[in-house]
Amino acid sequence: MQLGLALPTFGPDAHPDGILRVSRTAEDLGYDSLWTGDRVLAPRVPSAPYPSGDGKMPRAYENHMDPLVALTFAASHTTRVRLGTSTLNGLWLPPLMLARSLTTLDVLSEGRLVVGLGLGWMPDEYTAVSVPWKGRGARLDETLDVLEGYWSGDVFAHEGPLFTVPETVVGLEPHQRPGPPVLLAAFTPVGLRRIGRRLGGWLPVAMPLPHLMGMWDTIRREAEEAERDPADLRMALRVNPGLTESETDAGRMPGAGTLGQFIDYARAAAEAGVHELFVDFGQTPATLEERIDLAGRFIEGVRRG
Repeated sequence: MQLGLALPTFGPDAHPDGILRVSRTAEDLGYDSLWTGDRVLAPRVPSAPYPSGDGKMPRAYENHMDPLVALTFAASHTTRVRLGTSTLNGLWLPPLMLARSLTTLDVLSEGRLVVGLGLGWMPDEYTAVSVPWKGRGARLDETLDVLEGYWSGDVFAHEGPLFTVPETVVGLEPHQRPGPPVLLAAFTPVGLRRIGRRLGGWLPVAMPLPHLMGMWDTIRREAEEAERDPADLRMALRVNPGLTESETDAGRMPGAGTLGQFIDYARAAAEAGVHELFVDFGQTPATLEERIDLAGRFIEGVRRG
């Protein structure tokens, strides 16, 4: 199982030195990937509760960087680690501009981009970027159509219910062919079906492993029904550890526990067949130095197992 680390693109460590330190530390320690998230708004009174914990959005999200710009900065100071988004809201940009940005990053990083898309949870953000909240699934499908078309050849055009792209020459080709892998964060039956039938893989969040692997089986079955090879799909599991000083009971994991408990969870995930697991130590109160120390102890613990 490969291991990844979240970049500090939220909160007090979201600054050049923070990204530099974590990026270089990740490569030095042997991590395989770096990941960023996506926010455009931090409303004082959100219209919908945060979808975990006590329903309150983490205060760290009040300071948020552009995920693709941050990954480009990280790419320029690293040589090996892959660069992923978990998740990039794929509906906040016109799909042609999204395609250009993603392709540019894949070219500049020499093929290290992993595109992780999501639909978000807060209608306020859609209001802020003038994108309708209703009809997100259809908008995502057409966005995927544009990405696939943009990456498919030298000439591209698209005409759909939501977007029209006049025929154009596309000289900017991604480093990865036919394009960077596209993974989706989804948990509904429709979302799991979409992953199995047309995407490169799944971006789940940490949950009890039997439930996780049951959903993964659903995705694999959908791939088989669509006459795709399930072995080509990849799962990259996000873990947001709520670290505690003493061990918690099994019912609180993988939401809260000691570093040792999260190391054990990662080892069990590897045994269950998870392809990649990445951890975001920015989800728990920690200084930049503590975050780097935790990253070192975590990978050492998992690899030792």
